[in-house]
Amino acid sequence: MNTQSTKSKMTNFGFETVTLSEKVRRVNGVFESVAPRYDLMNDLMSGGIHRLWKRYLIDRLAPRPGEAFLDVAGGTGDVAGAFLKRADVVARRRGSAKNASAVILDLNQNMLDAGQKRWDLKQYKNRLSWICGDAMDLPFEDNAFDALCISLGIRNVADRPKALSELRRVLKPGGRLAILELGHMQIPALKRAYDAYSFQVIPRMGKAITGDRASYQYLVESIRRFPEAETFKGEIETADFQHVTVSHLTGGIATLYCGCT
Repeated sequence: MNTQSTKSKMTNFGFETVTLSEKVRRVNGVFESVAPRYDLMNDLMSGGIHRLWKRYLIDRLAPRPGEAFLDVAGGTGDVAGAFLKRADVVARRRGSAKNASAVILDLNQNMLDAGQKRWDLKQYKNRLSWICGDAMDLPFEDNAFDALCISLGIRNVADRPKALSELRRVLKPGGRLAILELGHMQIPALKRAYDAYSFQVIPRMGKAITGDRASYQYLVESIRRFPEAETFKGEIETADFQHVTVSHLTGGIATLYCGCT
């Protein structure tokens, strides 16, 4: 095998360099371990601010009655539930009888199982589908969805260009894309404090809450290995998404990328 071919099959898992298949295996192991307390850890790590980031994501997607929504790496379904809730509000205002529907796709069955136990999603059980699948090989027909997102999950994908191509394939003409991801602190004066919190506090918190320090060590390392915002914006545009915008949230701790087909 030539060197270029070998390099093309390598990626990162935190600060390690691994094969694509090894990253898929390890990421699956991470979420298998943390699934039961994933939502609790998100609240604790961010002080609940991740809920505001996701609310802004929903604002930008602007759900409409009757739409089909796909939540890739959707985990426990909080974003999909928020999409349906907002679509229902719009439907009532418009007097529309059309109900939106959502599909939650995740690589890890434990995450989906945890989501299906959420009390706040029970009201949508007839409009929610839970599918165990891979972002790099989506099990859907072309042009199947009006809107889709991947929230805090794209950095865990082994082959981002392949996943972005799949997102583009399943989105209808005129469809909307939103990608929320943890990013790079944009306020120099706060960077040292942010790094100290990330590397010293989050793994210890993970150990105390989930019994798994290593998975949260991977979390903070994976954020540092994720591209700068303009670089990732370019990847999205290369996948043939149009009008791509970048919004830094909470000083750059998170970044929202939006586009359309």
